[in-house]
Amino acid sequence: MRKYLNRLYLIILILIPFILLILPADYFDHGNSKCFSVLLLDSECYACGMTRAIQHLIHFNFSIAYEYNKLSIIVFPLLILAYYKEIRRISNLIFSN
Repeated sequence: MRKYLNRLYLIILILIPFILLILPADYFDHGNSKCFSVLLLDSECYACGMTRAIQHLIHFNFSIAYEYNKLSIIVFPLLILAYYKEIRRISNLIFSN
C-alpha cells in the first residue's frame, strides 16, 4: 500500500510543474491577499507576492516577478533544487525495491 502511495505522490510531483506551465502567468495576480501579516497587521512580510513572482518566473517574466517579490530570484533556484531532491528521494524509494 505504501508503495502505491509513493507512486501517486511521484506522479503528482511530476504533474505540478506542467500544470503551472499550462496556467497563464497572471493566474494568481488577481484576488485578495491570503497573508496573515497583511490581514492582521496591515503590513507585508518577506513572502508576500512570492506565489505570483514564482508563477511569473516559471513563464520567464523576470521583471514582473522582481516587482512582486525581490527575493523570488533567490528562492526560485532553491525551490527547484528542493523539488529535484524530493523527486529523486521518492524515485529511489519506489525503484530500489
